[in-house]
Amino acid sequence: MFKFFKLFSGRLVGNSFWAILSSVFQSIIFSLFFIVIARRYSSSDFSSYIIANTLYGMILSFSSLGLSQWFIREIQHHNFEGEIISRFFKIQLLAGTIFYLINVLLSFTLYSSDLIRNISLLLGINIIFDNIIYVFKTINISRYEQKRSFVLTSLEALIKLVLAAFVVYVDINIFSVIVMLVVFRGFTLYLFFRFGLSGNMDIAYYWKGSLDLREIGLVLKKNIYFIVIGSVSVVYWSTGSLLVSKLLQLDMVADYEISFKLFSMAEIIPVMVSASVFPILVEKGKADIEERNHFFRKVFLAYAMYGLLAFTFVYSYAPLLIPFLFGAKYIHTVPNCIQMFWTIIVFPTALLQANLLVAIHMEKTDMWLNLLSLALNFIIAFFGLTIFQDIAVVNYAIFISFLFFHISQDIILIQYGIHKQSDAFWFYTSSALLLLGYHFLSLFFSSIYFFFLFWMIFALISFVYTKSFLREKATAA
Repeated sequence: MFKFFKLFSGRLVGNSFWAILSSVFQSIIFSLFFIVIARRYSSSDFSSYIIANTLYGMILSFSSLGLSQWFIREIQHHNFEGEIISRFFKIQLLAGTIFYLINVLLSFTLYSSDLIRNISLLLGINIIFDNIIYVFKTINISRYEQKRSFVLTSLEALIKLVLAAFVVYVDINIFSVIVMLVVFRGFTLYLFFRFGLSGNMDIAYYWKGSLDLREIGLVLKKNIYFIVIGSVSVVYWSTGSLLVSKLLQLDMVADYEISFKLFSMAEIIPVMVSASVFPILVEKGKADIEERNHFFRKVFLAYAMYGLLAFTFVYSYAPLLIPFLFGAKYIHTVPNCIQMFWTIIVFPTALLQANLLVAIHMEKTDMWLNLLSLALNFIIAFFGLTIFQDIAVVNYAIFISFLFFHISQDIILIQYGIHKQSDAFWFYTSSALLLLGYHFLSLFFSSIYFFFLFWMIFALISFVYTKSFLREKATAA
């Protein structure tokens, strides 16, 4: 029992625990808010909100410039923290303003709907707020104090839950809801200034001195890889939504977004854990490369298991989960949801390997892999939709491109001696065999309890095998 609690005293698990707990809470609240908006407003208003929100999310992925990893690595290698924070803060504020204007320009260029334009005009203000909050969150990650960030963002999620309840019982238009969302984000920014860091942030101090365009250009040129890396993941999903809205029926956007809502909840754990894994990979790489590689392999195994757990859970419970959360009218979304969740099998380990590439200063390689994967995703989805007119094309395009991304990472890491060829082969073959076994066995059992039965038996067999292996190893020694 002592060993169990000791796990949560470590920086990785302790830091990630609060991140995961709060992010799960936020995701649940945001999903509830999504459900309320879908049920409360007309399909026209709901679609306008989805399109404006998707455009906002895509622009937001670029606005932060992906500089969190750059900042963490600079803090780990240098002592002049104040100077780095000052530079980071100014760049994020300027970038937020510029990308807000880009968001407005794109919404007015791509769409003729006044509602979409007005929502984008207002909702886009959050890009500026988000960029500044991004500075606080990154500082806390570098200091292993994520608990502070996620307590404050959880408070905003709780306020949004109150808003969702308010919308259910009070007749207000969707634009008024957007106004309140922006006000809440502004309040969250205020809370970060007051309580976001363990020490008070003196804005006047960090604002001192000039940051000319040449210096900004040098930072961006040096870190262009982080900008691309930090943006591609969001563009993956935004591209799918925008292609569906343009090439298929408008109501299919809701089908895609519902599947993605569940997927985004599943990806919370690996994303949040990775935020804590990355600085540890950097630290261990500086001290002992072999220890870093050993740490990487242990985390890889945990990530692989999580991907399989998440997929099999949705495979078994999507027919129950989707009608319960979104209503019986969306029961047809179940196959689409399962198709999208093929990607969760490789997503966690691909994310880990991407973090490792950046930790060993191979962000340029990671950037090109991201771009190639994104291009493959777009080509398959775009041309596939023009031929088949089926949302399944988008889901399989994402999975195939992620698989390509993962295999490419494997090849590079094997070449550098970090990953083993046998480990990569074992990952793919064991995953395929386990999923095939799960599928065929599920035909003979009720889906309600088969998931738990299967994984309990698997855990028992793994435990016995591990004990026997360790005993034999100790005897041989």
